[in-house]
Parts: sequence; C-alpha cells; structure tokens
Amino acid sequence: MPDTVIAISLPRLALAFLPVLATLAVFLAWSLDVRHALYGLLRMLVQLLLVGYVLAFIFGADAWWLILLVLLFMAGAAGWIALNTIPALRPRLLGRSLLAVGIGGGLTLVLATQGVLALDPWYLPRYVVPLAGMTFANAMTAVSLAAERVQAELAHGGSWAKARNTAYQAAMIPVINSLLAVGLVSLPGMMTGQILSGVSPLLAARYQILIMCLIFAAAGLAAALFLAGARRVLAPPPAEDHGH
Repeated sequence: MPDTVIAISLPRLALAFLPVLATLAVFLAWSLDVRHALYGLLRMLVQLLLVGYVLAFIFGADAWWLILLVLLFMAGAAGWIALNTIPALRPRLLGRSLLAVGIGGGLTLVLATQGVLALDPWYLPRYVVPLAGMTFANAMTAVSLAAERVQAELAHGGSWAKARNTAYQAAMIPVINSLLAVGLVSLPGMMTGQILSGVSPLLAARYQILIMCLIFAAAGLAAALFLAGARRVLAPPPAEDHGH
C-alpha cells in the first residue's frame, strides 16, 4: 500500500459527477424541484474550493493569533446557526448559545489538543482546525436540537424539568447513534482519510476514539449548558403577586 495520498486530477474528479447527473435526471424525470439540489451542489463546490485555499493559507501562516481568530469565528458561527430552529428567540438566546458552544466545545477541544495530543506548538493548525470544526459542529447541532425540542415541549404545557430532559435526550440522539454505528455501519471521514493517507488502521482507530469522545462530550456539555442558561428565557418563574 502506498504511503502517500493518490492525487486526483480534475478530469478524474469529473467522473464523480456522473452518478450526480443520474440523480439529477431522476429529479427531472419525476417532475421534482431540482433547483434546491443544484443550489446545494453549487454551494458545495464553491465552499470546498474556497475552504481549500483558506486552509492552505492558514496552515502556511504558522501564526497563533490567526488560529485563535479562526476558532473564535467557528464558535461564533456555530452559536448563531444553532438558533436557526427558533429564529424568533435568537436575540434573547444568542449569548447563551454562544457560551454553550464556546464552553462546551472549547473545553473538550483544549483537553483533546493539549492533554491527549499534547500539541507543540499548541495551535498546530493541521490538528487544531479540523478537530475544532468537528467539535463546534456537533455542539451546534446539539444546541439546535435542544432549543427546538424544549420550546415544543413547553408549548404543550409540560413542566420545565420534563421538557428539559426530553430536549436533552433528543439533542443527543444523533451523537449516540453515531457511537453505535461507527465501525459497523460507517467508517468516519477522518479515519478513512488517515487510512487512505497510509496511516496504520490501528492508529487511525485510536484517533477516531478520541474524536468520538470529543464530539460526544462537546454535544452533551453544550446542550446541557444551553438548557440551563435558557430556562430564564423560555420558562421564567411566575411573577409574585404583591396584591392584597
């Protein structure tokens, strides 16, 4: 097995779009709206090409302050996007969402990069940036699911404790499902990428265990922090009656 990644030329990459075209043909043949799928494909192409150039610049800069800015941007964007499920409450809950994602994701990221991997320097981009992306993305998803579910439960007249517990369990379903499926149903992207690049499958498995712990903890802590902080907005205590 070669120890280097196989280079993909643009003509060969174009072959990957043949089944994509076949799928789009199904949309057209069945008179379905193909515009959303085309928009998604176009965004995917533009975003991945842009992020490739951006990451190449970041990795080459070797500047701690730039990595810190990237991390802050990622956490901020995740905190904002997490509230897409309840946009009307975003102004009141944004601070809590940012704190939940920043603390829940940030603490687990620090433990992984500085404790487990012991990076030197601490901001080593090729480790910190991908791990941060997975961490904040899973924290974002957990907060988003928790926010939508707790509001729905409260709207049905449930108590705060019951709504909170139901929302927390719902927020953790995707992560727990991924724990159950990893290695049986799917080989995660990072593990697959490492194996393709020539890393020993045993070492790749250790990295994947680290990542699964990372995303489980980030999602769980972020959702818990958000729900704890959101109670005063979503379920404020009843006003005291001062009448006589």
